[in-house]
Amino acid sequence: MTSAGPARTRTSSWPIRVADQTAAIQAAGRWRAVRSFDSRGPTGRLADHPSPVVSFASNDYLGLTAHPAVVAAAHEALDRWGAGAGASRLVTGARPVHEELEAELAAWKGTEAALLFPTGFAANLGVLSALAGPDVLVCSDELNHASIIDGCRLARAQVAVYRHLDLDHLAAQLADSTGPAIVVSDRVFSMDGDEAPVVELAELCATHGALLVLDDAHAVLASSPHLTGDVVRVGTLSKTLGSLGGFVAAGQAVIDLLVNQARPFIFTTAPTPADTAAALAALRVVRSEEGDALIARLRGHVARVAPGNPSPIVPILIGDEQAALAAAAHLLEHGLFVPAIRPPTVAPGTSRLRVALSSDHTESDVDRLVAGLEELRAAP
Repeated sequence: MTSAGPARTRTSSWPIRVADQTAAIQAAGRWRAVRSFDSRGPTGRLADHPSPVVSFASNDYLGLTAHPAVVAAAHEALDRWGAGAGASRLVTGARPVHEELEAELAAWKGTEAALLFPTGFAANLGVLSALAGPDVLVCSDELNHASIIDGCRLARAQVAVYRHLDLDHLAAQLADSTGPAIVVSDRVFSMDGDEAPVVELAELCATHGALLVLDDAHAVLASSPHLTGDVVRVGTLSKTLGSLGGFVAAGQAVIDLLVNQARPFIFTTAPTPADTAAALAALRVVRSEEGDALIARLRGHVARVAPGNPSPIVPILIGDEQAALAAAAHLLEHGLFVPAIRPPTVAPGTSRLRVALSSDHTESDVDRLVAGLEELRAAP
């Protein structure tokens, strides 16, 4: 038996390393902390603020988190199946509500099948790591969500980042590729609120034999045109549907492959029955006349704040990080909770306020927001 020998002397300890990294973030003015917001809907109590505030921070675009039918469905699922799913569905089996939601998601997205994941983040990790690989070129919009970026990394694919919404740049990347290719893009970009030209993307992918992966997470107001070629849709249950979870909608063969190859599906406990039932009830609201009315109301709010904006995400570009924080603090003094978005979430020099509108906002809420933003713009 050989001796392990003397232990090596470490040049720094982990407490020192953590302290150094913390100090570096604080020195850059980018330290963050979670604040408690006690609310049911847009209005609530924000920690350390003396009076109620109206939040324009949530992605609950249609206000379905507290919809009576959604809450009732979650309660019923809790009573029937309990709080958790128990394990991965490949180990413990699916609850009937999982399969019911998948069928309705597929019908909603116009695909043969769908597959649930614990979160939208996990869905992007799963689909990209399962379908891509070292022999695949993945072309990714430069403003894609972090989950897409991490999915490309997990796949160990060749990654080419194309300029934001620049189809000529993307076409050149695809033309240079001789092997299989995937193009992946957010449908609506979460920090800019702009929309990808999905018809043109699909046509370009079809021309080059590439698979198109679209993340529909924020596409609550986007149209649903017919897309040519091979298309995979990724979505969340936590934004338009007001619950928690993610999904992939695609052809049956793709879904079957994900069941067998997507690690975030295979090795993770399934979404809870309550979350799944809530999402199913929310989806049925969205696909009803009531859902049409909620979307119309949301469009009206958007038109008042930013006419012509394609989504409920309205960025107020400021630039300087400290100026963005000051602008958010000014609005908060007027009872409006609009978060400042800073690097690394956005590029240096592009700090902003991110206004997120909901059909749950009242006309009075939107009046106050419009007045507050006009006051900010008028300030020297």
